[in-house]
Amino acid sequence: MTQDQHSLSELRETIDRIDREIVALLAERVRCLDRVIAVKHRDNLPAAIPERVEEVVAHVRSEAAAAGMPPDLAEALWRRLIDWSIAYEDGHLKNNAKS
Repeated sequence: MTQDQHSLSELRETIDRIDREIVALLAERVRCLDRVIAVKHRDNLPAAIPERVEEVVAHVRSEAAAAGMPPDLAEALWRRLIDWSIAYEDGHLKNNAKS
C-alpha cells in the first residue's frame, strides 16, 4: 500500500498519535510556565511582556513556514496559547503577591 492508499482509520490513528504527542509537549510547556512564574515573582516581572510575545510569534511563524505549515495558522494557535499562558501566569503571580 502506498502512502496515498492509507485507509481513513489508519490516517485517524496517525492523527491520534500526533495529538497525543502535541498534548505531551503542551503539558511540558505548562510545567515550564510554573518555573517561569517563580522567576517572574522573584524578579517582580509582569505576566505579560509584549516584546516577548511578538518575538515568540515571529519565531513560530518562521518555524511554521520552514516546516510547511501555514504561518497564519501557527500564529493564530500560538496567540491563543500565549493568551492562556499569560492569564495562567497572572493568576499565579497575583496569588503569590497575596502570600
